Formats: sequence, structure tokens, C-alpha cells
Amino acid sequence: MLGMSQEKLGDSLGLTFQQVQKYERGTNRIGASRLFDLCKVLDVPVGFFFDDMGGEGARAVGFSEERSGIQGDPMARRETLQLVRAYYRITDPRVRRKVFDLAKTLARAADEST
Repeated sequence: MLGMSQEKLGDSLGLTFQQVQKYERGTNRIGASRLFDLCKVLDVPVGFFFDDMGGEGARAVGFSEERSGIQGDPMARRETLQLVRAYYRITDPRVRRKVFDLAKTLARAADEST
């Protein structure tokens, strides 16, 4: 999502791109200290890597939103990062503004319905 190559990520972590590929494919497991380093390089919270697991899956690996302090923080979610990146890939400023206005309108409608 960041547009960072495996080679650049590996350099940032002191690894070869082949080692990064093994982590990405799941050939090698990522230890806690390596995960922490990865979070620092990518500037994401640890919970970023557990978003897709849901509550039960995250608890199974010992991660809970309550313990991490990110519960309710939309800025700590993978979805937010993906949304922002997609938004800024829209090159036409008029279209981007319309998407922004649409999102605000939908949020207001959701607030009114609750």
C-alpha cells in the first residue's frame, strides 16, 4: 500500500529482499521484535496486522484492542489508511472534492439515522 519495494523494506530492517519475501509468503514466522521493527518502519500500530482477524482471531494470538489502546481509534485502522491512499490517487481535484462531499453527506445521514 505504501509503494515500498521489498528491497527498500529489507534495507530499512537490515534484511535482504529474499528474507522479506519469506515473511510475506509466510515461509518464515515473524517474531515480536521483528514485528515491532516492521511497525516502526511502516509507521503503523501493531494492530494493523490483526485487523482482518476479527475479535476471536485477534484474541487467539494474544492481541486485544482494549490492551493496545486503539479501540475506537479510526486512525489506527488499516481501512483508514487504504481509504486515504485511494482518495489521494484520484488526480482530478474536482472529483476528489465530490468524493469528500459524498463521504460527509453519508456520515451526516448515518448520524441522523441513529
